[in-house]
Amino acid sequence: MRRLFFIYNPHAGQSRIKSQLSDILNIFTAAGYEVVVHPTQGSGDALECAKNAPAGTDLIVCSGGDGTLDETVTGMMEGGRNIPIGYIPAGSTNDFANSLGIPSVMRRAAQEIVYGGARAVDIGTMNDDFFVYVAAFGIFTDISYKTKQDMKNIFGHMAYIFEGARRLAITDIKSSRLKITYEGGEFEDDFIYGMITNSTSVGGIKGITGSRVRLDDGLFEVTLIRRPDTPLEMQEMLNALYDRKVHSSCLISFKASSLKIDGSEPVDWTLDGEFGGHLEDVNITVMKKALMLQGIGAMKF
Repeated sequence: MRRLFFIYNPHAGQSRIKSQLSDILNIFTAAGYEVVVHPTQGSGDALECAKNAPAGTDLIVCSGGDGTLDETVTGMMEGGRNIPIGYIPAGSTNDFANSLGIPSVMRRAAQEIVYGGARAVDIGTMNDDFFVYVAAFGIFTDISYKTKQDMKNIFGHMAYIFEGARRLAITDIKSSRLKITYEGGEFEDDFIYGMITNSTSVGGIKGITGSRVRLDDGLFEVTLIRRPDTPLEMQEMLNALYDRKVHSSCLISFKASSLKIDGSEPVDWTLDGEFGGHLEDVNITVMKKALMLQGIGAMKF
């Protein structure tokens, strides 16, 4: 009998999974899996569970928000495991799931995992850590991991960040002097925000990472925002983020397989919406097709 290790966050997305847990487990069992279940007990628990998955595990399935997925993938990578992962989204925004076309109906997502195909996608490394779809720094970045769970269920973190930026005076926005080096060149400027992504949406905002996003091409989309000098530049920058056809001199976008960011002082980073460290120098590398995702075999990206 095949073995499935199911890790779920019981508090994600207004505890959506509680009313559907029995149906999900029945789907797994009916598909011929012996199921081991673990509800997470707090931050970092999914990471440790995936890192120390029971011997003989054929498939790991996690359910929760993007942070739960990040912990599960990180734990598997840190543990040197090579086990396919299935994802049942249950968070407030579920950016990566939306990019993959994973059903929002949890029972359907479970069925796709056990009866669908598998597909390899890229993930990223940042210094000694891993991330699935976004590494970010800058204005209000800490909101995504400091906001209480009930608030996360109401606001998508990126929408909240940029709405907050809209309401601030230009003089209140902190910038960081950063030197950016990648295979296409090198430049230095004052930046208020940056994100390195492998997703078609961030914070529930589709298209914010640009067009022609592929999740398995060995390239991540890089979006950097220079410090606007006037309210007009701020408005142009916000418009350009929501509609990539609009030009803004404050917005820099390109694709890269690796990226080096050197700062004059440490800045706070997030990885998949969770705290990623207070870092001065950062090295980011794409691991092409390093994650085998179960249940998305028919997806075209």
